Amino acid sequence: MAQGVGGVGLEGRLTDLVSLGALTSLVPRSVLDEAIAVTEAYEQRVRKLPAHVVVYLLMALCLYADDDYEEVAEKLTGMLSYLPGSRWQAPTRGAITQARQRLGPEPVKEAFVQVARPAATPATPATPGAFLGRWRVMAIDGFVLDLPDTPENVEEFGKDSAGGDETVFPQARVVAVSECASHAPVAADIAGCWASEQTLAFSLYEQLTPGMLLTADRGFYSFDAWRQARASGAELLWRISASLRLDHLQDLPDGSWLALITKPRLRTSRKDRLRTAARAGQELNPEEAIVVRVVSYTVPDRDGEEVHLLTTLLDPADADAEQPAGSYWQRWEAETGIDQLKTHLRGPGKILRSRSPELAYQEIWAYLLTHWALSALICRAATDAGIDPDRVKFLGTVRIVRRSVTDRAAFSP
Repeated sequence: MAQGVGGVGLEGRLTDLVSLGALTSLVPRSVLDEAIAVTEAYEQRVRKLPAHVVVYLLMALCLYADDDYEEVAEKLTGMLSYLPGSRWQAPTRGAITQARQRLGPEPVKEAFVQVARPAATPATPATPGAFLGRWRVMAIDGFVLDLPDTPENVEEFGKDSAGGDETVFPQARVVAVSECASHAPVAADIAGCWASEQTLAFSLYEQLTPGMLLTADRGFYSFDAWRQARASGAELLWRISASLRLDHLQDLPDGSWLALITKPRLRTSRKDRLRTAARAGQELNPEEAIVVRVVSYTVPDRDGEEVHLLTTLLDPADADAEQPAGSYWQRWEAETGIDQLKTHLRGPGKILRSRSPELAYQEIWAYLLTHWALSALICRAATDAGIDPDRVKFLGTVRIVRRSVTDRAAFSP
């Protein structure tokens, strides 16, 4: 792994951070109790596997995707023995399945909602940057996860049978907003493979906050999507198709220009009046028209490919034309985060464990929660070491966390 400043190994810093267990340091018992209370997933009686322990067990199952229930439960026993009031013996597979069914997906989702926050600080080194000016660079993207081929999962999530592949599994589609510098997911939605990424994204735009700069690929753009995302107070930087027609308003000194985007199917006469009003600096109804800034450039190593970006950062003094271009390419860090979850946590080509839709939703939220915790750990360690979080190997971090959990199990009473 990369070395930190001052000759101190970054792996040592990570080991210090996870020595109390990544499962309990970043997702504390108090958060789980609150999530259980909010979702009313109370225990009807004292059980061997109380609800908060089941959430930790789900996260451990994400860390040990190759191990069966009993093996993971044995490893978790040692770590939980250090928590107040956590006396238990490793349960059987049947007991774990029943406990998961009792818990359901909502408490795990609520735990994610409560803890999943951006991890980078202004001191976090990143290339080209965790921030563009005062705005935190974020990205939205989607992916699919394969599920066991059961009738229940097929009915709930569907199969993408394009190409006639008879071996295809049912798939869940996930769309997530993540922080580019840390890869930490901070908002997500889940549906069947029949759902489009663009449709799922609408539920996430409401969760954006002022101070964010959301980057998105060209597939996410529509006037309604832009309007809803902008209503959150976040700034936007989205790629658009070269075929999208824009109404030119004004050239800017840095080579970018202002344009007007309008609600689809407006009458030509109405669009003309809106364009005239925009050029006069009059206030527009955002349900009909929005002024945007266009930044275009050519990618030198892609045979002259032209990229066209729309942004809400209208003033070049806030970000000249080169800065949005650099920040847009940060959105590919979202792809890195997806690869971390699908390849290094779940494992390449593997399907999830859950054979019913309710447990599949639960397992996916557990993966998102676990990925957030690991990403936050990496970002904290990298910030402390003064290096880019990308220099910290995600798989190496997973191994340290696994070793920490296993060591506790080995020395548990």
